[in-house]
Amino acid sequence: MIELNGVKKSFGKQEVLKDVSIKVEDGEVVVILGPSGSGKTTLLRSINFLEKADSGIMKFKDKEINFKSPKKKDILYMRRHTGFVFQNYGLFAHKTVLQNVMEGLVQVQKKSKQEAQSIAEEVLANVGMLEKRDSYPAQLSGGQQQRVGIARAVALKPDVILFDEPTSALDPELVGETLEVIKAVAKTGITMIVVTHEMSFAEDVADRVIFMDGGVVVEEGKPGEIFYKPKEERTRQFLSRIIPQDAYVI
Repeated sequence: MIELNGVKKSFGKQEVLKDVSIKVEDGEVVVILGPSGSGKTTLLRSINFLEKADSGIMKFKDKEINFKSPKKKDILYMRRHTGFVFQNYGLFAHKTVLQNVMEGLVQVQKKSKQEAQSIAEEVLANVGMLEKRDSYPAQLSGGQQQRVGIARAVALKPDVILFDEPTSALDPELVGETLEVIKAVAKTGITMIVVTHEMSFAEDVADRVIFMDGGVVVEEGKPGEIFYKPKEERTRQFLSRIIPQDAYVI
């Protein structure tokens, strides 16, 4: 279980997160939706300290961490227990596919190279990328790079995987195959928090949907509730561009 309470973050005078509180249960898949600039990516990145929130409390497993003054051991703890899939893949350009997946296993989890290679090969096979094990990122398509990024996160066997708009940098024809890989990961029962604009994916996979706008949580609920019975007018406005209004149940 991961719980965020009263999270605030500003960039200069711009307040990006305004007292945000969310809770994600073990094994739950939560999708965060919202327009650009709503704070959803900043919230996600704050969880494993890619961004440092200004204030707020995070409860995770047996830890309680103060965002305002986190200890180095707390930051390391979160990074050891969470995987992150970036929208721009985040692969090391000078390392092969296999080396990219092995990196965290060796450097963070201190596994032997032999054990790390065995794990890396298994997860690459699961995402259909084992045959590209000796290729470099520049030799791969965007969809292939993202599958390697997903494999790298899964290989660490984290308690939570954080997905930051994992299909936003992909050509349209590559989106579907990447979403299928993410769906397969979701079926393993791992806790996932996914920032995405893919509505059909959210409807199919999410246990719960959170809609953010202006740095706050506007509304949350089951996919069917958010997409077809939204309570808040701002949610309706956002979804009206994607879902026909006659699909709503008033």
